[in-house]
Amino acid sequence: MMSSSLSDSEDQASSAKACFHYIPSKTDTDQLAHHSYPESSFYVIKNTQQSSPFHSSATTSISRTGNARTLFTVIPSMPQGPTTKTNASQQRLLIKGGRVVNDDASTLADVYIEDGIIKQLGLNLVVPNGTKTVDATGKLVMPGGIDTHTHFELPFMGTRSVDDFLTGTQAAVAGGTTTILDFVIPSKEQSLLEAYAQWRERADAKVCCDYGLHAAITTWNEQVAKDMEVLTKEKGINSFKVFMAYKGVFMLQDDEIFQVFAKCRELGGIAMVHAENGSVITELEKEMAQLGITGPEGHLLSRPEQLEAEATNRAITIAEQTRCPLYVVHVMSKTAADKVTAARLKGQVVFGEPIAASLGTDGSQYFNRCWRHAAAHVMSPPLRDDAVTGPYLMDLLANGSLSATGTDHCTFNANQKALGKDDFRKIPNGVNGVEDRLAVIWTKGVETGKLDVNQFVAVTSANAARIFNIYPRKGRIAVGSDGDCIIWDREAKKTISASTHHQACDFNIFEGMECRGLPVVTIVAGKVVYENGQLNTVQGSGKYLETTCFAEYVYQKLYKREELRDQHYKERKIEREPYTGEVVDITKPFAANNQKDQPTQSSGEPNAASAGFHNRPATRSGGRNLLDSSFTLSGDQWDDRNQRKSTRVQQPPGGQSKGLW
Repeated sequence: MMSSSLSDSEDQASSAKACFHYIPSKTDTDQLAHHSYPESSFYVIKNTQQSSPFHSSATTSISRTGNARTLFTVIPSMPQGPTTKTNASQQRLLIKGGRVVNDDASTLADVYIEDGIIKQLGLNLVVPNGTKTVDATGKLVMPGGIDTHTHFELPFMGTRSVDDFLTGTQAAVAGGTTTILDFVIPSKEQSLLEAYAQWRERADAKVCCDYGLHAAITTWNEQVAKDMEVLTKEKGINSFKVFMAYKGVFMLQDDEIFQVFAKCRELGGIAMVHAENGSVITELEKEMAQLGITGPEGHLLSRPEQLEAEATNRAITIAEQTRCPLYVVHVMSKTAADKVTAARLKGQVVFGEPIAASLGTDGSQYFNRCWRHAAAHVMSPPLRDDAVTGPYLMDLLANGSLSATGTDHCTFNANQKALGKDDFRKIPNGVNGVEDRLAVIWTKGVETGKLDVNQFVAVTSANAARIFNIYPRKGRIAVGSDGDCIIWDREAKKTISASTHHQACDFNIFEGMECRGLPVVTIVAGKVVYENGQLNTVQGSGKYLETTCFAEYVYQKLYKREELRDQHYKERKIEREPYTGEVVDITKPFAANNQKDQPTQSSGEPNAASAGFHNRPATRSGGRNLLDSSFTLSGDQWDDRNQRKSTRVQQPPGGQSKGLW
């Protein structure tokens, strides 16, 4: 049977002219490009006027006019060598028949991708021969998701998260996410730059999709400030996270947070914050231990949402004073979300990030009688123990009060969680979500009528791309954007289960959730990496994504506001004559600074202190301090030496002191 390298679109007319080149030898001197059919040794050129791509010494040409499928029935095989190059047609992809959905509009259009970049968008596109076609009829074509918050291969609480950059990104693309943003978190003995190099080494050889990095600031000094400059200017990092929790490990004090935020603003970066009151949490954890509460429920009880809200408000206040844009990660409670909403209503540049866990499940799981089940949900801030927090956060996503979604994906198996089997404080914090985020948000948001499809794109990719300055390269289907797309089937269904997911962990916090609306095809850089439930990823094929500073979406308003702020302060400035009076000498004793050269005060009265009555200094105007007592046992008065006036009062108040009545 004929096996042709022509696509269906190429092999249409039986009258089409084609030149077929037969390569009979396995020992040709040139390494020849080979198409996706390894048994084929025929190479087809549609236009017979086009010169052969193969060296004449390596080929025996047979030129005929006609349909490829009718001209040849037997094709000799030629094994493909290990150094065979990829045919150019494999770098071309046409997504045909779908409805393209961006955050601002939807339209019927085909998408043509070449060399990883979207080259054409529209109907009736003219594409090169050999282009692979993916049928998206009746489905949605959307930008690949951007997970703003992952922790792959993170050393934490005595162990390491089980999803590395290979399994983590494989799970991501299986769920429709084509870009992840991970966190560089230095250990105590590491510098920021050393930690950055370590994260790049871990990720570059493993990632199956593009990735970017945030950096965590876990200590503060001048060297850290210098490292931040290097990361922003040379390494492509524009976001820096501080912790208000994990006292003694990652937590910074308010003055340090102020300096980090100020440095972020100077560099044009974005400050990120884990908002919880770590000092109070430490005390509440001690109380739980004293009460004998050692199970996972103690994690929730020692971290009430008021502490998340207080820290969120404090971080927002510090950001306002430093005029720094703020991104609040993993917003887990209604009250914390309200603080973000209030700040945005006042015009402050603040972004809130709910995660798949806070939108898709709740903290009632901490009270499950199965310790393993309860411990699997331990994360910080914790899931909230009510059924209304998730829908409430989804409402705020829908009205724009919250901006983007992540997962805080940081997975640990049961034997790792068991480090805290006798003390909830030792349970490694972290849950899954990178594979399930889009399906959960669609099910909880779009299927409930809270989000429309354009808002879905906004909160899963476009807003994040704008905030972290990778838009429209990411987060949009447009000519010039990266060829990262998903084909979404509204009717597809699945039941989430740890037995079928691609994540490395042995538990899924969404276990048993019925999802409607799924990605059926995931395309990364123009290549199909997930289709019909099967992964087709290439380890290390992803690229590091530099995020540059001064994102227009973030800083455009700040520039104008700072200009108006400076103008306002200048208008309030008061011009005064310079002070020429005495200045206290702080090197001398306090009493010496207040001793007068003359015993009389400015009013002409004797100085009380010189008379031995008073120790308090005179008032600012030079008069006697009336709070001092002038009483002495001798009956002397402090102003006895002052000659009294001789004015007589004929009728004093209360009458005369003597006389007959």
